[in-house]
Amino acid sequence: MTAPTSSDLASLLRTRSLDDAALAAASVDAPDHAVLPEATVVKIGGQSLMDRGAAAVLPVVEELLAARGQHQLLIGTGGGTRARHAYSLAAELGLPTGVLSDVGSAVAGQNATMLGYLLARHGIPVVAPNAFASLPLQVAEIGAAIFAGMPPYGMWQRVPGEGVIPPYRTDAGCFLVAETYGCRQMIYIKDEDGLFTANPKNNPSATFIPQITVDELLARDLPDLVLERGMLELLRDARRVRSVQVINGLVPGRITAALAGEHVGTIISA
Repeated sequence: MTAPTSSDLASLLRTRSLDDAALAAASVDAPDHAVLPEATVVKIGGQSLMDRGAAAVLPVVEELLAARGQHQLLIGTGGGTRARHAYSLAAELGLPTGVLSDVGSAVAGQNATMLGYLLARHGIPVVAPNAFASLPLQVAEIGAAIFAGMPPYGMWQRVPGEGVIPPYRTDAGCFLVAETYGCRQMIYIKDEDGLFTANPKNNPSATFIPQITVDELLARDLPDLVLERGMLELLRDARRVRSVQVINGLVPGRITAALAGEHVGTIISA
């Protein structure tokens, strides 16, 4: 069968529904341009790191600064405990998912702002969602940039199958940045060594999982995941970033090793 050409794609776009199967197949075969193929997206967990204060955050900042000379870094932030508290209040008031999404964005933005001030003397900027077009310039000139991890869906956040908590939060937002820009890798910096069969903080019998696929992980239906389920669904369908690594940022050297491509946590692959 002959592969669709660009003219075929143009013709299909003019004449077919955007949900047409032939059009979708033709678009898959279109050239794949990676915008920032040498960059790495690192997500600093809100509850796992930012909420712990200086003792956890400052060593991570120093390790990222040391790595900036060898790696282009896009640094995303999570929401953490304050976002969870806001979700609780908003849900109790009967507010919809889109409103909770806006609330979560505000808290992730606060963490990005704090991180930005810590890195201000090094010239590393915070890039707002509406200014992402400038992000490649910031990375080229400075080697790093900070952004709030919450995707800016706001009122357009997908309604979950159950409850009102936004299904696509900061883990998903950081992954979407990595996928859209065609980045080299996606690293989640948490306060655990990676993925476990249960929460190791309250279950000493939890078993560490060094490597697993998305389908295997979703099939296990674990009650407590270190990453958002919505992000796993995005990874399963991704074209550019086909694996992510979850590491423990409280252990010195783990970030440096992960940036160098070492397996020092849990690797989840598509």
